[in-house]
Amino acid sequence: MTNYAKYPSLAGRPVVISGGASGIGASIVRAFAEQGALVGFVDIAEDAGEALAKELADSGHTAMFAACDITDTSSYQSAIAEFAEAHGDAAVLVNNAAHDQRHDWSEVTPEIWDERMAVNLKHSFFAIQAIAPAMQKAGRGSIINFGSISWMIMSPRLPVYETAKAATHGLTRAMARELGKSGVRVNIVVPGWVMTERQKTLWLDEAGKRQIEETQALAGYVEPDDCARMALFLGADDSAMISAQQFVVDGGWASV
Repeated sequence: MTNYAKYPSLAGRPVVISGGASGIGASIVRAFAEQGALVGFVDIAEDAGEALAKELADSGHTAMFAACDITDTSSYQSAIAEFAEAHGDAAVLVNNAAHDQRHDWSEVTPEIWDERMAVNLKHSFFAIQAIAPAMQKAGRGSIINFGSISWMIMSPRLPVYETAKAATHGLTRAMARELGKSGVRVNIVVPGWVMTERQKTLWLDEAGKRQIEETQALAGYVEPDDCARMALFLGADDSAMISAQQFVVDGGWASV
């Protein structure tokens, strides 16, 4: 029993989620599955993905996992087709997968640039390309991209990642215009510093804790579930007339 919203419109609704085996993605997978949605999710982390799918199945929820490298466009689009065969055409797409590996701009090669763009931006477009035609035919659908406040606050050592995430805003607004007259909504969730296990293990030190305390308007940490609940709202019919918008979930980071 929780105090959080239940969305009847999500029950039985096919949903596709990328990067769903851990972190924010795993919270999104759980959140939609617990609403009764028919979830299909991909991730390169096969063991974690299979474990999450089994956990949800054992709890009576529907979550189908496909091990997939989202930078392999044909493989990813094939996985999307498999989800559609099992659950029906997706009514919600969550483009969550990303990788915020720190890097020095002076050491970026063309190959590194292409790889980072593929994992942080390219897959979102080609997932939309695979899924949106069925949404257009149905006359409804919700596409939820995931951005980042990193480029807004000029975080250091992330120039290629920040470029991709800034471009995700452009993709969101462009596709909202392309698809809107068919009843398909496209929005972007913009997380702040979210306390995933990766962040806590690699980056959250005492200096980081002080930065959060000094810079966030709200006390405490932004958790993966905070982002997942925003995705639920955008996937549900409650947001039926919202498109081309950004939803910042950052605890009120003062610099944005």
